[in-house]
Amino acid sequence: MEAYKNWIRKNRDYVHSMESLANGMTWLLPERFSASEIGPEAVTAILGIITAVNQHFINTAPAMMKRSYVEPSFPWSLCISALKDLETLVEVMAQHFYGDDSKWNFIAVTEATKALVRLALFRDGGYKMLLHGGELTNEERDLDASESHRGMGTFAKPGECRGRNPGHLEGRALYALSRFGENAKMVSDPTWLNRLQHLNTQTIEPPPLVIDKPTLSTIWSEKGLSGASFVTGEVLFILRPLIYVLFIRKYGVRSWIPWLLSLAVDLTGMGILSHVTNPNHSIRENSFTLSTSEKNEVKRRKLLWAFYLMRDPFFSKYTRHRLENTEKLLAPVPLIGFLVAKFVELIVGAQTRYTYTSAS
Repeated sequence: MEAYKNWIRKNRDYVHSMESLANGMTWLLPERFSASEIGPEAVTAILGIITAVNQHFINTAPAMMKRSYVEPSFPWSLCISALKDLETLVEVMAQHFYGDDSKWNFIAVTEATKALVRLALFRDGGYKMLLHGGELTNEERDLDASESHRGMGTFAKPGECRGRNPGHLEGRALYALSRFGENAKMVSDPTWLNRLQHLNTQTIEPPPLVIDKPTLSTIWSEKGLSGASFVTGEVLFILRPLIYVLFIRKYGVRSWIPWLLSLAVDLTGMGILSHVTNPNHSIRENSFTLSTSEKNEVKRRKLLWAFYLMRDPFFSKYTRHRLENTEKLLAPVPLIGFLVAKFVELIVGAQTRYTYTSAS
């Protein structure tokens, strides 16, 4: 296994290219959207899990790990990726063996499992924003924290300490005194020169930074209502797919109730997030400042709202008619007509799968 890990880490660009090619070819497998699509979906799931495992090996390579990053106690991100790769296979098998109505029980169990794993990752990761549903690690927050800790050990410029926590200055003073005592002891030791020469021949590694993970109590004490609102918004984002599928199971996929409720949860969660991260927030000192990756995640979540055009009953009433009219209009055009027809076929086929349009 170690030899395989090392090979993957050394040839990651080649591995990524082969994985992209293999995953793209799965869309051309025969009977992809037919009644006997268990085989193609099984192939897709296996390739997806292999891709997730390879990416986990690459991300956990010593050269790729940020020195400030504290790895969670359990590979939650790998579990989430594996669940996302298996969910479509679970759906097609449940539909094949138990029918269209009973499949929602299995889908609900899958979504509940993903929600629990994401909540565990959210807690274990220090209540930071989940990137790509938890598949990517949010390392920038740890990096920012480490830089602040590292800054405590450096000398400040004139006036720089104004307004800082007095405990930081006391810690630096105690550290300087302890270093002074160690130096005095070293000078009194007759073998200090030999030891100094021995140290010069070695590379001294700085001690690893220990970053305390925030808890709900610390978030509440430091951020107050803004912190509680941020956690609530992230929990809504995590639970939205489960809420959606539970209401589909109760009212049916053709009902507007699950569609509208899912949209309401999305809008509420995004509204809370926008409020607590707004620079013009009324309690500015308690607002959150998003990192670059978190800002990109907010944009990604907004783009996911396009899936509401693909979900029933909106798709059946509006989107499908638009696609079919476009296909008829471009059908006489050579090559373009064929490509548009194939595209519409793939869209209509993918729309029949909850896991392709759930954005979960």
